[in-house]
Amino acid sequence: MSIELYKRYREAVFEKLQRAFRQEKEICIAAKWIANTITNQGWIYTSGTGHSHMLSEEIFYRAGGFARVIPILDPDLMLHKDASGSTEVERREGYAKKLFKPYNLSSKDVFIISSNSGRNAVSIEMAQLAQEKGAKVIVITNYNHTKQVESRHSSGLKLFQVSDIFLDTFGEIGDAAIEIEGLRTKVGATSTVVGAALLNAIMVEAAAICMKNGIEPEVFNSSNSDEGEQYNEALIKKYKSEVKIL
Repeated sequence: MSIELYKRYREAVFEKLQRAFRQEKEICIAAKWIANTITNQGWIYTSGTGHSHMLSEEIFYRAGGFARVIPILDPDLMLHKDASGSTEVERREGYAKKLFKPYNLSSKDVFIISSNSGRNAVSIEMAQLAQEKGAKVIVITNYNHTKQVESRHSSGLKLFQVSDIFLDTFGEIGDAAIEIEGLRTKVGATSTVVGAALLNAIMVEAAAICMKNGIEPEVFNSSNSDEGEQYNEALIKKYKSEVKIL
């Protein structure tokens, strides 16, 4: 057995990234919606359960990221509080309505939600609730996995089916991509790296559309650069009342 299986993982990631970036139509449509949201002073809402919550954090308060981002990050759906418990919570119907109570989504907004499996009730209901409010729903999911499993929502729907557009991370069933001889399960998940790359690609294109249309979007700088901190403090002061966790 080769001790350099990291190279196989590297090639797996490269291959999935190449396939993901061929979704040019979907990337451009999602970017256009986000540019419209920024132009109309709407908000980019984002959420995800389990490890997928990291993709919500990826575009929030990030150097090079839009200021008008509101992540819905519920501790009970994340891993730092009760990892195994979060698995149970993300399957709970009706829980999404509680999460949405503090937020006023509208047709000016977009809602980005990420889920590798796309089968659990909370993510599905969050997407449904966002659509009911008129927001465009952009989904990041592993289509290969989701089409192989049953929905855990009573509607029988999966997340991609309640999106306005979805982007595929081209992951393996179960996310992990690399087999090692003698090991029962694969290792090397790919959903985070591919999902983050897709999200950043969408944001880059959205920023370019804004600039082309004569709109300079508010974008966070690096707080660790000499000029960035003062600029960021002004954005935080402007939006702190609307984005409580800034």
